[in-house]
Amino acid sequence: MNAVNDPGSPWPAATWPDSPRGAVPSPAVPNTAARPKIPGLTKTIVLVGLMGCGKTSIGRRLATVLQLPFRDADNEIESAAGCTVEEIFQRYGEAGFRDGERRVIARLLDEPVHVLATGGGAYIDTETRRLIRARGLSVWLHADLDLLLARTARRNNRPLLKQGDPRDILERLIKVRNPIYAEADLIVESDDSPPEETLDRVVAALHQHWSAVASQQAGVTTAEAVTAKEIPR
Repeated sequence: MNAVNDPGSPWPAATWPDSPRGAVPSPAVPNTAARPKIPGLTKTIVLVGLMGCGKTSIGRRLATVLQLPFRDADNEIESAAGCTVEEIFQRYGEAGFRDGERRVIARLLDEPVHVLATGGGAYIDTETRRLIRARGLSVWLHADLDLLLARTARRNNRPLLKQGDPRDILERLIKVRNPIYAEADLIVESDDSPPEETLDRVVAALHQHWSAVASQQAGVTTAEAVTAKEIPR
């Protein structure tokens, strides 16, 4: 990685990775052979949703099942900036963080197909959402308030939750963000069951989606072939 000064970046002398990083180690997932293969997987799978919904945990497991690299956008952002997400918020504010986040996610979406876990606010940014729609397949991990509250309470590095009562903040975020998350290509429920069960739901949703895409493409190809035969020569 080379340290460079990006004149459009709020992060001075940021370290921007100029080649794909190695895959993040993923936990072992049992019974992977029982899960269906995903046909025609041609886009990076982008997990979106509020903090605490399980994007990193499920993302690592999903990458293992699909035998793909895993990327965590927040980790990549911290590597690029040379400091933690919380420190970026403190130094440059949320607007500065979103600018850097947008740049890092754009770079990641240019990499070969992988599984990408994004931060809670990434998909809310209009430009980042456009990039994800164009280059990836978005999956919203939907979780209810109580579960999000319980999970986020386990860590104290959530800058947005330090601005007041966590329950009130999460309630406001749910009200504002959920309608936007609902624009994702796929929606999967994330509950308090074992993560492997959520993983199974994600894999099933991906399989159904890509099977439908493959069938549609096959139908178009067949129709084009029939039409070509009917054209008089």
